[in-house]
Amino acid sequence: MTRLYNFCAGPAALPEAVLRRAQQDLPDWQGRGLSVMEMSHRSDDFVAIAEQAERDLRQLMGIPENYKVLFMQGGASSQFAMVPLNLGGRTGSANYVYTGIWGKKALAEGQRYLPAHIAASSEGNGLTRVPSQSEIQLSDDALYLHYTSNETIGGLQFHAVPQSPVPLVCDMSSDILSAPLDVSRFGIIYAGAQKNIGPAGLTLVIIRDDLLDQAKPETPTMMNYRVCADNQSMYNTPPTFAWYLAGLVFDWLKNEIGGLEQMAIINQRKASKLYRAIDTNAFYSNPIDPEHRSLMNVPFRLADDRLDKDFLKESEAAGLLNLAGHRSVGGMRASLYNAVPEAAVDALVDFMQDFATRRG
Repeated sequence: MTRLYNFCAGPAALPEAVLRRAQQDLPDWQGRGLSVMEMSHRSDDFVAIAEQAERDLRQLMGIPENYKVLFMQGGASSQFAMVPLNLGGRTGSANYVYTGIWGKKALAEGQRYLPAHIAASSEGNGLTRVPSQSEIQLSDDALYLHYTSNETIGGLQFHAVPQSPVPLVCDMSSDILSAPLDVSRFGIIYAGAQKNIGPAGLTLVIIRDDLLDQAKPETPTMMNYRVCADNQSMYNTPPTFAWYLAGLVFDWLKNEIGGLEQMAIINQRKASKLYRAIDTNAFYSNPIDPEHRSLMNVPFRLADDRLDKDFLKESEAAGLLNLAGHRSVGGMRASLYNAVPEAAVDALVDFMQDFATRRG
């Protein structure tokens, strides 16, 4: 089997060690004569898998005891509605920080259920830097403050957690588990799995206990955090195989990487190599303020965009997959999630230098 280097923004690369372990278990999990995909979610075997995954995640992230960990469905886009529905049982407004396309989508969905206030925006600077703390202005009746920690399309990332007197809600889909985090500063963290957690189909929600009973009365049962928490994320049949694979990723982070502190060092090193290659070669450019550049998603442009198709064709031939930028912005994008090995970045940098020499 030949595995190439995958820079896809999501569904993204998974650790090869995890894939091999899943491959070994696929037809016969631990000698039980069936696959995890075939198990009852209420069987002792699967409950043990689920509980171990949660223990490992809690240890990795240092999740306090007064927080519930929910394994849900629907992706982060469903959370855009679940957050205002679950926190909107009291009178007040939803507050949002707008830094890119995903923050804009969260805002638009929130406005369907609550009055919404834009507490800060990066629109005035062309979405090239995140707002400073002093720029965040809450409404007087704020119920919560929502922000997107990393904008995958624009390549813009918060490198400090905003301060907020109301519950802080974060869409952390694309940078969760990439570095240590003080979970106690948040009311809710949510993340689609398909970038740093596991395969698509699973959504992680970490919620402080006191926020579980603030839902609007009309909140659908399947979207109610309290119902999910009271049923150990098994009110209905959960995405069992995705949950199992997420558990393998958590185990990989703990026992092969050495935890999130070590993962952060690796991620910083990977991103620094690629940004250095962009900044030191006039053939490439990145528009984001260096202080706010994403360590997970690195967009870049060629000096002559007529060469874009050639760059993509040649890079794929060189074993570098999924480097096309998002359709809304064009150019290139390399996603450097946890499972993307440093060797992949080295190979990309070498290719970029060679391409610029030949075609620049």
